[in-house]
Amino acid sequence: QVQLVESGGGLVQPGGSLRLSCAASGFIFSRIAMSWYRQAPGKARELVATISAAGSSTTYADSVKGRFTISRDNAKNTVYLQMNSLKPEDTAVYYCFRDDVFTGRLYWGQGTQVTVSS
Repeated sequence: QVQLVESGGGLVQPGGSLRLSCAASGFIFSRIAMSWYRQAPGKARELVATISAAGSSTTYADSVKGRFTISRDNAKNTVYLQMNSLKPEDTAVYYCFRDDVFTGRLYWGQGTQVTVSS
């Protein structure tokens, strides 16, 4: 079955950096676009970044452009989110995501907490 397992979250000071990882299994990873979402307390879940199956195309939310970088290693079935110049408003639970365009199913990881605070 599809599994998405995030890691790398934690507490960081404003201006700091973190790299999140999402290890995927149960499907042909190299054929599937992947995304990172986040959800802050009391707010709706929002799309942060998406990367195409081959890794040649990426898109970002305006709020993270120039600070976050999404990447993937298809040999390791892993997608990453490098987060630099972190701000307190980046505090959220970050989720790895993929969908299945044939069945309409949505797949989420368990989430990893990122807290930006001094």
